[in-house]
Amino acid sequence: MGKKAPQEEPDTVENTEQAEQEEIAAETEEAELSPEEQLLAEVDKARSEAKAHQEQYLRTLADMENLRKRTQREKEELAKFANENILREILPVIDNLERAIEHAEQSEMGETGAGLLEGVQMTLTQFSQVLDRFGVKPVESLGQPFDPNLHQAMGQMESEEYPANSVAQQMQKGYQLNDRLLRPAMVMVAKAPEVKEPEENNEETDEK
Repeated sequence: MGKKAPQEEPDTVENTEQAEQEEIAAETEEAELSPEEQLLAEVDKARSEAKAHQEQYLRTLADMENLRKRTQREKEELAKFANENILREILPVIDNLERAIEHAEQSEMGETGAGLLEGVQMTLTQFSQVLDRFGVKPVESLGQPFDPNLHQAMGQMESEEYPANSVAQQMQKGYQLNDRLLRPAMVMVAKAPEVKEPEENNEETDEK
């Protein structure tokens, strides 16, 4: 027995007929146009295509400009913070030099000790100049409002000199690298002194 030919679905047949009718109608409409009208239609079509190409070109140009700017920013960021790890390693050396100077200034020294102190101070100055050239600045802390973005609170202490929630004592200096925190300052945060109530006199008075 021979195989039956596959029957087309009704929707498929209808869509095919509709497409054929639309194509015939378009060809008929085009045939009815005069040569001048056909030329104008071609011009309008060319203008629309040219406008679409121009818009696409402008979008591509804008994307390329954004990419160039983003690449430039990333390059500048890399240059600004390329030495971050090395500079962070220098900070403990700065701390030790400052402690040595502070200790020496509080001690009695002869001429030899004074000469050593001067040498340490010069070394600290040179390190500070190097940090400054690379954009490293110390964080302002003492007396400033406590800022968790810049300060690491080690505790609270009563203070009459500084207002509450400000830095009353700096235990370790903090540093910033081009507005990026390199190391937070370790600080004590001020709080208002407790008000002591007057002691009541509980002594019994002598009866007369």
